[in-house]
Amino acid sequence: MLVFETPKSFKKDFKYSFCKGCDHGVAIRLVAELIDELGLKGSTILTTSIGCSVTMYDFLDLDCIEAPHGRAMAVATGVKRAKPDKFVFTYQGDGDFASIGLAESMHAALRGECISAICINNTTYGMTGGQLGPTTLMGQVTTTSPLGRNREYYGYPIRIAEQIALCDGAAYSARVALDTVPNIRKAKAAIKKAFEVQLKGLGTGFVEILSTCPTNWNMTPEEAHERVRNEMMKVFPLGVYKDVTEE
Repeated sequence: MLVFETPKSFKKDFKYSFCKGCDHGVAIRLVAELIDELGLKGSTILTTSIGCSVTMYDFLDLDCIEAPHGRAMAVATGVKRAKPDKFVFTYQGDGDFASIGLAESMHAALRGECISAICINNTTYGMTGGQLGPTTLMGQVTTTSPLGRNREYYGYPIRIAEQIALCDGAAYSARVALDTVPNIRKAKAAIKKAFEVQLKGLGTGFVEILSTCPTNWNMTPEEAHERVRNEMMKVFPLGVYKDVTEE
């Protein structure tokens, strides 16, 4: 029988609050495991913003700051500069990181702030009703694009990992997924690398995670993971887009 130990970084009384089939739970567990494995629990400050990602502090027994919508990277920058001995990371959704907070995110990476950032890409604004977001796929129907996303009205989706990789201050940028066990293992390795480049003082570490949103996609969890594989990965290919430790 398999026994899964709860990471020590989890709160003892946490309650699971995500929709069935949502990948946020897997992503948060990977983060907690790495906080434990790297011995960071007592020296970590987490910054979240608005969206489904904001409930991360309901799970993790860490010092946390909630930033205004889209400003997590800006707040994390202030925290890291004020407390350079602390390990500082953000956990955000794609709308928060790459739409409302695009300027803050890009400029933090351009400055090479020694912080780590995790962005959950589920191609929609999950918490606020399933509106079109910066990563919504072409043709995708949302509550604010009832006829599907088209170029003329909405433009194209942003490829976040590629954009962050173009920033000179970014030390690591990768895109991963959580649809299979092998991909979950790769995701953990990528998050670990994004954490390590901060610990080595190399610059900004970034990981984009392709995630499901069964509720707003009107799909079962199984169908949602098929969509990640068959639709999202074609537009957002998995891989490492920048790694200064390999250069």
